Amino acid sequence: MEAYYNCLRCKGRKVRILTRDGKEYRGMIKDVDRNNVYLQPERGSVKTSGFYPYGGYGGYGYGFNNDIITLSLFTLLAIALI
Repeated sequence: MEAYYNCLRCKGRKVRILTRDGKEYRGMIKDVDRNNVYLQPERGSVKTSGFYPYGGYGGYGYGFNNDIITLSLFTLLAIALI
């Protein structure tokens, strides 16, 4: 639950996220729910097998050109503002 509140507090801000498997992600938190954090990568296009809940027409206006990475809150090790 602590990861949820930390991500919620950082929503709309640029962050660096470290996961338990040693991966690092940088970008802006676009949304948070009880299970996931939705991160827009800092630069370039990132291809992942993640779930894209807001892509397409409508949604939150992210569209197909702005990738959103979905990270499970259970895999987060640390989050820091940048």
